[in-house]
Amino acid sequence: MILSHIVAVAKNDVIGGNNTLPWDIPEDMKFFREKTKGKAIIMGRKTFDSVGHPLPQRLNIVVTRQADFKPAAPNVVVRPNIEAAVEYAKSQTSKYGEEIFIIGGGEIYKQSLPMVDVIYLTRIHKEFPGTVLYPKVSPTEFELVEQRDRTEPVPFSFLTYMRRR
Repeated sequence: MILSHIVAVAKNDVIGGNNTLPWDIPEDMKFFREKTKGKAIIMGRKTFDSVGHPLPQRLNIVVTRQADFKPAAPNVVVRPNIEAAVEYAKSQTSKYGEEIFIIGGGEIYKQSLPMVDVIYLTRIHKEFPGTVLYPKVSPTEFELVEQRDRTEPVPFSFLTYMRRR
């Protein structure tokens, strides 16, 4: 099993605010769709609420402490914490593949960072206002193994980090 973060992060570490993304980068959304399609994805309840529906062709696992949270949607599993969500996703790898994606939000990224093997980080080279931040990626824990730079609609880079062993 490979546990991965997939995230877009502004220059000032912002990943969102008011349950929205502060940017619109179609190539990043396409990258996200292609990477996560057919996979298990784990997200916090606020992220699930901001998306507004389960993401199609994926196993959607929502982490929340709200015992009465029952999304009115098929293909959504609810777990009380990140560990239980990862364990459930692990049990589904024969159907959804070996790579499990954590897609947000800020608290879920923070809690799961010590557990992840890979980080797919889209670094937007511009600051954006927002209240939700991505934790710092430690160069002693993660090595940058791939970088692809883009210029439109704003300068950004697709970065892939692997956990150092």
